[in-house]
Amino acid sequence: MRSSAEIDFSGRVSPRELPELMDGDCSYEDFRGCLRSLEQVNRWLLGYRPTLAWLKPLAPGLRDPLHIVDVGSGGGDLLRQIAGWARRRGIAVQLTGIDLNPYAARAAAESTPKELGIAWVTGDALAYRPEKPVDIVVSSLMAHHLEDEEIIALLRWMEATAQAGWIINDLERSERTCRMFGWVASVLGWHRFVRHDGPVSFRRAFRKEDWVRLLAAADVPRETATVEHWRPGRLCVGRWK
Repeated sequence: MRSSAEIDFSGRVSPRELPELMDGDCSYEDFRGCLRSLEQVNRWLLGYRPTLAWLKPLAPGLRDPLHIVDVGSGGGDLLRQIAGWARRRGIAVQLTGIDLNPYAARAAAESTPKELGIAWVTGDALAYRPEKPVDIVVSSLMAHHLEDEEIIALLRWMEATAQAGWIINDLERSERTCRMFGWVASVLGWHRFVRHDGPVSFRRAFRKEDWVRLLAAADVPRETATVEHWRPGRLCVGRWK
């Protein structure tokens, strides 16, 4: 792969044109190892912070558990963070993770204490019809795996499904952050998938104008949604209803 200094970051690259290793055929062991490194990425680079900050308006004492669904839940680390966050604040939650890759549910279940009661579902979120209505939809580091038309469909589904609100926590397309990530990944020895896919992800990631365009295409009124930069390297879009 060329160095980031030789790459044009001005426009988003299609995932079809620039695939990631974790999206292809691989062994369960490699997939699980990649997810475990991604959890370290989120810890080291403060990846959970934007989602947990967005959840702050939630108050304790609600009679019914809030149903929070994580789309593209991977190894389940975000929902484990939300479970701890909610427990410390006395907020009752019902947590569901959904992912297309059947390896994800297996890896998440292996890494998650059973007492947290998180449900792991394999399937397409857009076809997900749970018995309990969904209050909040969260998604982290998943949108950059999608083509624009798939993101538009996801936004429409979240609008129709989430009764209280939704947030997409993803990467900001940035040469500087891409370089920083490559250096950290090399020093810390993260899984080879992560070392390869990280720079690819930054090229498939977003800038504010991308989200403005995608929100408009999904018929989400711009004034109802926030697009926020979070250092290092995150760009998050969400809305409360």
